[in-house]
Amino acid sequence: MILKNKHFVIIATIFLTLGCTESVPKLKSIEGERIQINYSSSSKDSIENVIGPYRNRINQILDSVLAYAPMAISKTDDGLNSPAGNLMADIVMQEVNPVFTARTGKQIDFVLLNFGSIRSVISPGNITERTAYEIMPFENSVVIAELDGKAIRALVSFLIKSGVPHPIAGIQIIVDKNKSLQAVNIQGKPFDENRTYYVATSNYLVTGGDNMDFLKGYISLTDSDYLIRNTLIDHFKKIDTLTAATDDRFVQIK
Repeated sequence: MILKNKHFVIIATIFLTLGCTESVPKLKSIEGERIQINYSSSSKDSIENVIGPYRNRINQILDSVLAYAPMAISKTDDGLNSPAGNLMADIVMQEVNPVFTARTGKQIDFVLLNFGSIRSVISPGNITERTAYEIMPFENSVVIAELDGKAIRALVSFLIKSGVPHPIAGIQIIVDKNKSLQAVNIQGKPFDENRTYYVATSNYLVTGGDNMDFLKGYISLTDSDYLIRNTLIDHFKKIDTLTAATDDRFVQIK
């Protein structure tokens, strides 16, 4: 009799437990509606009252005049020495080298950026923070890669074959009319394959972006924690008139 009662209690407990189990809801369908937002859409006063002051403050900061450009500066002028590319590479060198030196006691040897990262012509007239965002809308930061001689040779070969004016500073490449390499100078001295060089580039390129796989073989890597766009802004704040060099950093002998 006691055994039967035990069986009854066990069975009753199982049914009670099953009866109390919550069912798991299942998704039957997903429905969506496209709501088009454009300049003809009416604004909501409640939302506008919240975001209005922030938008006005952001526009005030972005449109504050920092410098002046007497002429247009483009990445497509002057062949392999584009004014915009040279300017951006020079700015990265000037602004980031003191940071790198303070952290490591070393100097940046040269700068390599990518042609595609420059997204806008610098129009003649006032230069603002908005100008910097138009030129460099990406959140790329400057990193300094230590490269050996083999990687530098691959880097130079890539620049020669690409035929694109990727921004460089601190390095000079000389080729003949057939694009055969004649000389490489870094910081005014002939390239030494037996030493390492510190190359400032972007965190995008150092992972092999734009097919620059030679950067992935770095010996050491230092993050400057400095956005390329912010180097532009800081430079604009220091000058009055913006100028860009068109020099002999990439030379093809005719």
